[in-house]
Amino acid sequence: MRTLLIVFVKEVIDNFRDRRTLVSALLMGPLLGPMLFAFVINLSIERSLSDMDRSMKLPVIGAAHAPNLMRFLQSRNLEIVDAPADREAAIAAVKAGDIDVVVIVPAGFGAQLGAGEPARVELVSDQSDQEAERDARRARNAIAAYNQQLAALRLISRGVSPTVLQAINVDDVDVSTPSGRSGILLGMMSYFFIFALLMGGMYLAIDTTAGERERGSLEPLLSLPVTREQLMLGKVAATCMFMAVSLMLSLWSFFFALRFMPLEQLGMTPNFGPGVVLAAFFLLAPFILLGAALMTLVASFTRSYKEAQTWLSVVLIAPTLPILVVSILNVRPRLEFMFVPSLSQHLVLQDLIKNEPLQWLHVAISVTSTLLLGSALTWICAKLYRREGLLG
Repeated sequence: MRTLLIVFVKEVIDNFRDRRTLVSALLMGPLLGPMLFAFVINLSIERSLSDMDRSMKLPVIGAAHAPNLMRFLQSRNLEIVDAPADREAAIAAVKAGDIDVVVIVPAGFGAQLGAGEPARVELVSDQSDQEAERDARRARNAIAAYNQQLAALRLISRGVSPTVLQAINVDDVDVSTPSGRSGILLGMMSYFFIFALLMGGMYLAIDTTAGERERGSLEPLLSLPVTREQLMLGKVAATCMFMAVSLMLSLWSFFFALRFMPLEQLGMTPNFGPGVVLAAFFLLAPFILLGAALMTLVASFTRSYKEAQTWLSVVLIAPTLPILVVSILNVRPRLEFMFVPSLSQHLVLQDLIKNEPLQWLHVAISVTSTLLLGSALTWICAKLYRREGLLG
């Protein structure tokens, strides 16, 4: 253990000497991710909230043909403004992006309403433009509300209650909690945690293997009175330490970033206090050994620093792919998923954020299976370090 500790301290000190790499590993990954995440979430929340109240200019062709409709739209905070001269000009303006949406009221609109026929209105928009489609959706909903109001008045004028058209009344019973709803936005945090964790040890895993081989310092190191197994375990332990520091920085960065997100305005309360931060650290800690062993194993087969960076960039992506897939499919935690590293941590962490009761069997399987796989890869690293081709 004393020899292993000496190797561990040696690798830690060497990594601290490389200031640029240290800043990139311990600051860019853990801090940049939470900052970017907070910025995007804040921007989307502010835009969604402002769109509900802001006044919107709505170009209308033929506004004089439907004065009542215009007054209704104005009551919905839609300002009627001048539109292009005709239908063709309106379509051209929307295609060019000069105008987001145009409403066209034909000359026969009033006559059709008076005859009790469906009155035709055109709404010109570009549905491939998300920015413009938001305004078009708002105008479309306002016209639909006016349509429902007219339909109800027609029924009342004929002595028929509008409720006749409503055969079934559906009452939504929402059993979600504010913490549970926050999981919709915060479910991807585990992606940033695992990515920051791997980034924290990637450069050290490269430097202690391919880097030393490229510099020619590996052969003198192997000539020292220390077994190759101890040498490899010390290197893996040093990589684990920097991964743990990177993970802790990322967790606390998200803890402070969430304090500046107005999630309460959307009815969300994230369950990510100090207790959850510590629980998340211990939940993800087994993946530290797995990540360090995997990166060291891959880097030990490369012959240069650049080649190791190329291969380890793939290793950075591979553990996060299951998280992306289940996030899109909205998969619920299941027993068989707990045997898959990164995926099991993601699913259990989601339950923590949603403040749902943890299934301790899932936690035990996730921790045990990840530790066993990490230990197996570490053992393989130690054995492969005995091969003669290690020196190139």
